[in-house]
Amino acid sequence: MDKRRIGRLVTLAVAVTALAVAAVLGVRLWQQHSRDSAVVGDNLTEFPALDDTMLSAEQARLVAVLRHEFDEPGGGTKYAEGQVEPWCADFVSWTMRAAGLPLTNPNSGSWRIPGVYTLQEYYESAGRFTGLNGAVPSTGDVLLYSDASPFTQHTNIVLTYADGVVTTIGGNEFDEVRVSRFVLADIPGVVGLGKLHS
Repeated sequence: MDKRRIGRLVTLAVAVTALAVAAVLGVRLWQQHSRDSAVVGDNLTEFPALDDTMLSAEQARLVAVLRHEFDEPGGGTKYAEGQVEPWCADFVSWTMRAAGLPLTNPNSGSWRIPGVYTLQEYYESAGRFTGLNGAVPSTGDVLLYSDASPFTQHTNIVLTYADGVVTTIGGNEFDEVRVSRFVLADIPGVVGLGKLHS
């Protein structure tokens, strides 16, 4: 092998190594950013303390399920019966069912509602959907967002609401189960609430 060919192979090996190192560093930075970031507001790294004595029996059961899923989350396929799909509505359906509060898909009759729009249809048909004009979210209510929101079309569950600040838990937020806190009025594209209680 001549020196020129050896030189090109060494240069190629150095370039491939540099690209691999850059890719690994880029992935690590992206992972760290997504771990620390929230879609909106603040990402909470601990499940918020809730006064169980102020919750109904249904709210307390749901909060217990949500706390467990925050501490020991599954991947999206856990909540979507093995389906690989955007899983925010699956997370809502799965946790409601696990808390003994199953929803009913208006199209299939299943407990699992895989789409945000279908989730809204369910709450409308059950007489439990309301816009935000004057509605006060409570623990266990389901927030629904349109494509115009920072979440895009999405859904998550209210943990707390006080003085305009909401704390939510949602699935498929950076492909994880996340708890976020934000000023609800600052978020465009909020379609409304699916109320836990009618």
